[in-house]
Amino acid sequence: MIVKYFEDIKGTEREVNCPKGEFTSYRYLLKSDEVGYGLTHTVVHVGDRYMWHYKNHIETCICIKGSGSLYDTKGNHFPVVEGMMYALDKNDKHYFEAEEEIHLICVFNPPLTGKEIHLKDGSYSAGE
Repeated sequence: MIVKYFEDIKGTEREVNCPKGEFTSYRYLLKSDEVGYGLTHTVVHVGDRYMWHYKNHIETCICIKGSGSLYDTKGNHFPVVEGMMYALDKNDKHYFEAEEEIHLICVFNPPLTGKEIHLKDGSYSAGE
């Protein structure tokens, strides 16, 4: 059994701040935990519309706090509100905008290794 509290993550190498200031990711489960998926609590900060494209990962998120907007590449708009879930089941390129600070619980497959930050194309590397 794996048990972790926020205090176990905050201030450690599992707290990853995006160099561009887009988000802070608290990485609860990583590849090294060997459960087959990754789990993060990601806080998206108010700012520009961000483009992300997880070409090497499937990501599913549920919003637990805050509000904003999610857009697909066809221009479809999806309000992000508490209780809203979205799954990037086809490695979907997407645009994300936080109108107020948004807290997301995110599942990644394959799991993150822990040090990923967004590359210029909005993706994470395929890992090690």
